[in-house]
Parts: sequence; structure tokens; C-alpha cells
Amino acid sequence: MSDSWIVGINPVEGALSNDAERVREVLVENGQRNPRVHELAERAKALKIPVHHRPREQLDRVSGEARHQGIVALYEPPPVASESDLPDLLTVAGSDALFLVLDGVTDPHNLGACLRSAAAANVTAVIVPKDRAVGLTPVVRRASAGGADRVPLVAATNLARAMRTLKDAGVWITGLAGDTEQAIYDVDLKGPVALVLGSEGEGMRRLTRENCDFVARIPMPGSMESLNVSVATGVVLFEALRQRGAR
Repeated sequence: MSDSWIVGINPVEGALSNDAERVREVLVENGQRNPRVHELAERAKALKIPVHHRPREQLDRVSGEARHQGIVALYEPPPVASESDLPDLLTVAGSDALFLVLDGVTDPHNLGACLRSAAAANVTAVIVPKDRAVGLTPVVRRASAGGADRVPLVAATNLARAMRTLKDAGVWITGLAGDTEQAIYDVDLKGPVALVLGSEGEGMRRLTRENCDFVARIPMPGSMESLNVSVATGVVLFEALRQRGAR
């Protein structure tokens, strides 16, 4: 995988804290006065990472649509995991396995927010379809607030096959949809489980839904019919943690 830019204070801090050996250089905007930016620059120097001061225009160029806050880092991402890595992830997690499956989340802010919630919930891995997801862009990394560096992302060539691998290993799979009567609070989420959420507009695809053991909804007594996918992710992940007695 080619190098990419990590953009903004929190994402750069996350990379320096969790994966500094993959940070190749840090660029700081000329005249930058933010003390946190200076602190990160000094930390990078202490880690023997080159730090360069550059015009704002150069940081704007490498950041794209993401807001850089005066600092960016050139990063060599680790190889994205694939279905072949699932058995090892399952072995390590054991009965505590908690997977998040995102079927076609294409908005980078939503994917980043889902990764943030997944990291907070100590999710075993986030699984996405290789060809129907946005990938780890600078915007995703920034929205994840460091979550992208803390939870494995599995890009599955065949999502249904990856789900069957989980099921064959004893993982119970629950999909989220609004057109079912069963509430997520009535599903047993203890033990090895996977939670599946669909894309922002279409929800789960038919084959994805067919590979779920259960389909449940988040009860919404108010006037809204649906939640943003990242909000729904937070709700279901922390319901699983509540049932598991997490502290």
C-alpha cells in the first residue's frame, strides 16, 4: 500500500502514540502557534522522525478536503487485512469476539465515526466489502480520532463468504434493519457475535441479510424513522457491552 497523509492534530497524535514506526515525516505549517502542534513536532523529533516547516498551501494540497489544523504526517499504512486474517483474529479474541460488519458505508465521516466507536468498544475487527467502502482516507482517519490506528480493518473481497467464516467459527450474526419487530435489546449479544449495519441509504444488501442469524431494529418511539449509521453503530455496540457486563 502506498504512503498516505494523516491530517490534523488528533490523527497525528494517534499515529505517533500507536504506530510511530510507520510515520515517515511530519509537516508543520509555517508560523504555527498552536501549542499542541509544537508538542507533536517535538515528540516526532524525539522519535527521530523528520519534521519540516512548510507553507500553508502545501499542507492544504496534501490534506484535500480534510482540515489539517497546521500539521500533517506522511504515513505508511500497514497492509489492510483480508478474509484470510479472520481465523487468527477469531483465535485471539475467543469467546470475547465482537465484530462490526459495515455493508457499503461510503461516507468517510460515517466510516471514521464507526471506527471511533469500534475502538472505544474494543471491537475485534471492522469488516467492510473491499469494493463498496470508502477506505482509510485522511478524512476517515480524522473522523476516527485515532480509532483507525486501534482497530483492525478487514477488507473482504466477498462479504458473504467472510460472514460464513465467522458463522463456521461459532460467531452469531445480528443484522440491523428497520422493517422487523425484534428489538436489539431482546437479542442475546453475549459470547462471540458480529453486528451488521448497512449503507447509509439502502441498508443491508439481500445476500448480507440472508447470512445473518437474527435481524433486529433499534426501537425509536420518536418521530424519526432511522438513525445515522455511525449513531446506530454506537447504540448497538454499547448494548453488546452492556449485556456482557463490560466496565
